[in-house]
Amino acid sequence: MSDSSAFSAVRFTRDTDFIKTLRSRVKTYFEANGISHYGNTEMYLKTFFMLLLFYLPYSMIVTQVITSNIGILIMYAIMGLGMAGIGLSIMHDANHGAYSQKKWVNQLMGLCLNLMGGNAAMWRIQHNILHHSFTNIEGMDEDIDPPAFLLRFSPHRKRNFLHRFQHYYAWVLYGLMSLSWVILKDFQQFFRYKKMGLNKTQGSETKVFWSLLFWKMVYWTYIIIIPIWVLNIQWHIVLLGFLTLQFITGLILAAIFQPAHVIPESTFPLPNEERTIENNFAVHQLSTTANFASQSRWFSWFVGGLNYQVEHHLFPNICHVHYRSLSPIVEQTAREYGLPYHQLGSFANALKVHTQMLKKLGRED
Repeated sequence: MSDSSAFSAVRFTRDTDFIKTLRSRVKTYFEANGISHYGNTEMYLKTFFMLLLFYLPYSMIVTQVITSNIGILIMYAIMGLGMAGIGLSIMHDANHGAYSQKKWVNQLMGLCLNLMGGNAAMWRIQHNILHHSFTNIEGMDEDIDPPAFLLRFSPHRKRNFLHRFQHYYAWVLYGLMSLSWVILKDFQQFFRYKKMGLNKTQGSETKVFWSLLFWKMVYWTYIIIIPIWVLNIQWHIVLLGFLTLQFITGLILAAIFQPAHVIPESTFPLPNEERTIENNFAVHQLSTTANFASQSRWFSWFVGGLNYQVEHHLFPNICHVHYRSLSPIVEQTAREYGLPYHQLGSFANALKVHTQMLKKLGRED
């Protein structure tokens, strides 16, 4: 990741008529239908369901309704689905300020990430500030900045021999993603962002750090200490269940986010000598982002509408429950202006295309 001076110096060229026209049409859509661009009843019902999907199995473990080892492991697996659902469908919108027009509601629902072992403040820096502002830009977008010796997501990164096989082993590493996050990554980010001067965007740096420690202790207490030391569940069953929970979550999250950006259709632009990206911001998002599985309502429902990544990157302050309706407006406007609107088809095809890109990046410079 670049230092703060390089980060702040990167600029895009001025917006074109495309985004002005698009914003006008989206505004007209909401006004014509008399609806808010924030969450609605569908969002609130989904919130209840996703929280239940995580905490109902947990409650069945801690109240010892389920006592068999197999039953406990199944509960942890279901919790993995719930954790992914909470991340994709609740905390994501909340930390974008799109869940509710009330700031305190967004802050409250954003803390769902802290309850899942992550940290909302660090996530907002990585995702809102870095990923959304500098999508697919090497050295600035941390989503394409994994450990270089293991994975190569950008054609501008140095390639090594191990990368030739990354289209195989990447899926195992994806499953470890959330585990890394709850154990180490938030702390690494805190000290890295401290050097970059980004922690201050989340308020008092001291308060952010102590909040980070507090929520980690809360998480480890209820997810590990209570099952083992209070309920006397065998430690290896709890550990295996915890790892199952984390692997399912990590795999789902990676399978949703990675095919949206690391594909052959995406561009990976670099700033010029004046530290300017030769494109306006909206067109940059169209060029680096793709949709998939747009015909599947149930899939879109579970993944928080994030199969509509194009709409999300253009309008991150709009709740995901509206993306399906906005998609035809965005696509039509992009076509009118001769701009790309990447559609990968089914979810299976999106995974296939992403795997092909991993293979290409691992074998070609």
